[in-house]
Formats: sequence, C-alpha cells, structure tokens
Amino acid sequence: MSVIYELEHTTTYRYRKPVTFGEHRAIFLPTVGFVGRILDYALETNIPAKVRWMMDTLSNNVALINFSEPAAELQVTYRLRGEHFGVPSSVDFPLDERAKEVPVQYTPDEWLDLSAFMRPHAEDPDGSVATWAKAFVIGDQDVTLDVLQRMMDKIWNTLTYQAREAEGTQSPGETLRLGSGTCRDYAWLMIEALRRLGFACRFVSGYLYDEALDGGEVGMLGSGATHAWLQVYLPGAGWQTYDPTNRLTGGFDLVRVAIARHPGQVMPLSGSWFGDVGDYLGMEVAVSLRKLGTLPEFEA
Repeated sequence: MSVIYELEHTTTYRYRKPVTFGEHRAIFLPTVGFVGRILDYALETNIPAKVRWMMDTLSNNVALINFSEPAAELQVTYRLRGEHFGVPSSVDFPLDERAKEVPVQYTPDEWLDLSAFMRPHAEDPDGSVATWAKAFVIGDQDVTLDVLQRMMDKIWNTLTYQAREAEGTQSPGETLRLGSGTCRDYAWLMIEALRRLGFACRFVSGYLYDEALDGGEVGMLGSGATHAWLQVYLPGAGWQTYDPTNRLTGGFDLVRVAIARHPGQVMPLSGSWFGDVGDYLGMEVAVSLRKLGTLPEFEA
C-alpha cells in the first residue's frame, strides 16, 4: 500500500518597514528514492524572486532564492504532492552478527563512509550526555536493538514534549537538564548519545502525517509542522529510522525531506535580511499535510 499526500508549508516574516533580503535556502523537496515519488511541487514567494536548484554534499535538494525587491513582509510557500510507500513499523529487521551487540563493528569501508556521522558534534562539557548514554549498556545490556529501544523509550517516558517558537535546537545537555524539548531536541539528544556509544547516526528533517489532521483519532506529537527524527546505520539492515518523539520505527507517517550531520544543516528556510535591529517583528509558520488517498500494494 502507498499513501498519496498533499503538503503546504508557508513561512511568513514581518518587519516594521521594508527591508532587503540576502539569499535564502529552502529545503522542502524530498530525495525520495525507493520510499516514494514526487508527483508535483511548487515554490511561491510574495515578492519577485529568482530560484535555482542545487544538490548539497549530502544529496539533499536545496532551492536558492534571490529576492529582487525590499518588503515589509516576506512569505515563502512550498506545495508538494507525492506518493509515500512507507516501511513496516517494526524493529524486526535482519542484522549482521557484528551488529547484534554494542559496540557495533563497522568494516574499514564503512568507517570511511560513516565517520562524519560517528563523531560527536555537540559539546558535552560536564559529561552528562556521555554518562546518560553509558547507562544503557551497563552490565550485560549490550544487545543492539534493545539498547536502541530502551533509549527511545527513556526519552518518551522521562522528557516532556514542549513546542516552542524560537528557532534552533537545544544542546543535548540542555535537553537533559531541562527535561523537555521539541522533536528536534529529542532526535539530537539520541543522536549524540548513540554516537558516544559508537553508532553512526544522522539527523533527519521532514514532515509527520497524523490521521488526527484528517479527522482521525488524536495521535502523535509534532504533527502539523516540520518534524525531526534520526536514522542509525546497522550493518545488515542499513539506515534504520527511530523517532523518539512518537516511538516510531517506520510506517507511513514519516515523510523524509533531508538528512544531515547536525540540525543546523537542514533548516526548512534560512537566509539573511538587512535593516535596523528593531525592524524584525516575528515569524509565523503554517504547515498542512493531508492524505488524499491510498493505492493498493502491487502484486507481481
């Protein structure tokens, strides 16, 4: 079975008086591969702009937007219609023997390819993140899939989801200290903790479909907005999805847009503006993701 979905994502910036804009980067178009396909898409702005596309170092699709006029309001809208195949929601995937216990053993070629995703990126000045991570492998608790599940469950059970309007991502240490965070904070904490246990992990930015948005039962955290989760590279299984915000390991709910070593690489919209410091009045983001229908599974 596959899901046909429609996405609309609008970001609006407001200023006290007209300001000028530097180049902006928009990341909204999935690099779908075997998980789906793009049926139609559009990028619209409320002021004249030139758009060119590039693929970044991690093969994410990036739109570079150059605006030709000053304005007191900047609005950028993404529209996308796609087909999402999804994967089974299960942690029952095959692993090579060298991946069944922590630490996972990567081959020399894998080390070369994965080294950027294995090195911790965030600072841990008081060692709190490393200490938190090591607690999951104390004694004989070294079965890989159990460690991953326990860490995801720990985040779910002990941290409080707290949406916030401020841009950016908390440091993992701050998320532990506050006991709360957003989906980006949860994913970043789990990534940096797993890296300290020797796992290769990457940050994933995208969208979360929730049936509640279409009148279904109340469902998941982080829906109706951009969403973030992580993928862990496990020999024999490849890149496997873990969403600690909703304890998901697959399914049809996660629409992947981009991957990164750290969250700052995959902001949905980023750029610069030029004016007085007091000119900026704020930002609003509106995201709509709805299911248009499903297609039956193809049978050979």
